[in-house]
Amino acid sequence: MTHRKTSVAVAALLGLSLLAACGSGDAPDTADAGAEAVILANGMTPKEQIDARQAHLKNYGKAFKTISDQLKASDPDMTAIQTAAANLVSEAEGMETWFPKGSGPDSGVKTDALPTIWESPEEFNQLVADFQTEAAQLSEAAQTGDVEAIKVAFGETGKTCKSCHETYRADD
Repeated sequence: MTHRKTSVAVAALLGLSLLAACGSGDAPDTADAGAEAVILANGMTPKEQIDARQAHLKNYGKAFKTISDQLKASDPDMTAIQTAAANLVSEAEGMETWFPKGSGPDSGVKTDALPTIWESPEEFNQLVADFQTEAAQLSEAAQTGDVEAIKVAFGETGKTCKSCHETYRADD
């Protein structure tokens, strides 16, 4: 074998070895397999984007539960409410970017996000903006320590979630 052929063969073998070593060894779910080959405009795969989006939304759920539980308590922990409300505001930043084209049900990855998000993005983004506004007002109310004001703001914030879920989320 010539030196050039040997170098090419070694390089090919090394490349294949690296690919094999980097693989997880697990075959992807068939529903997700095609989505893994697609890269969204933000550089993520649809599965990565959906997983990230779901993580944010689960954080919303945790914050809402904390606030709800504290508002039901005889002596609410204002620090817990303030922290949870601030987390809602923080999580809501950039929410409009969590739903890039290609990260919906047509991606082949399981998601409760309905196609209407991508069919009517202006309306969806308006609801996102409404949520961001209400979350900020909830955080402001939480800073006052006024339980009644917090309850009102919490209710308004919850309404924005519900209005979005009614139109844009399956299984709700």
